[in-house]
Amino acid sequence: MKLPKDYIIFPLDLPSYDQAMTYVNKLKEHVGLFKVGLELFISQGPDILKSIHDAGDAGIFLDLKLHDIPATVQRAFVAASQYDPEFVTVHCDEGEEILRGVAKNNPGDTKILAITVLTSLNQEKLRALGYSDKYAKDLSSLVLLRARMAKAAGCHGVVCSGLEVAMVKRELGPELIAVTPGIRPAWSLVNQDDQKRIVTPADAVRNGSDYVVIGRPIRDAKEPAEAARKVAEEIESAL
Repeated sequence: MKLPKDYIIFPLDLPSYDQAMTYVNKLKEHVGLFKVGLELFISQGPDILKSIHDAGDAGIFLDLKLHDIPATVQRAFVAASQYDPEFVTVHCDEGEEILRGVAKNNPGDTKILAITVLTSLNQEKLRALGYSDKYAKDLSSLVLLRARMAKAAGCHGVVCSGLEVAMVKRELGPELIAVTPGIRPAWSLVNQDDQKRIVTPADAVRNGSDYVVIGRPIRDAKEPAEAARKVAEEIESAL
């Protein structure tokens, strides 16, 4: 049975092994997965993944956001999957072909998550990047386009904002895993934030999120484990 804490992904957005493992040891019993992104993976290499596995039962979300020509992405995914992460992320920007190639050449149990639209993006930024008004004015249509593409290609799930997760689940079904970043507990919201499209853990789970990525409110708390427990309680209220 999935417990409230199992919904929580804590991002190890830290530069060193010691800093990362400090949080792993504090939170290993209070979160479901640890997210290892580019900074930590490039800094420490695969050894950090082994240390996380050895520390406890929490899984690994390897957030590499693979984005290159199809053959390179396929080989990179195969290389990443040998470290037994629960998830590896791949960008949708190259289209369905690249996602399908990864799905067809998945050698193990690692699940493929397709990145739809980064939560740091908003209408103004998409317009500046050259997107048509159809998508710049309606982010949800771009998210849904890419989520459909990911499901058709054989991906296990998508990364999308909590604002779009209900739509994705409604359109594509409950079996498509939805991971939602940009999550901020109600007690932690501030005026200035680098995430443009924010929802609370309870709202995200009510809308169908299978996992929520929560970093700063837990990381910056005086007692990170207590903050994670409060997040779990908020999630439990929505289940």
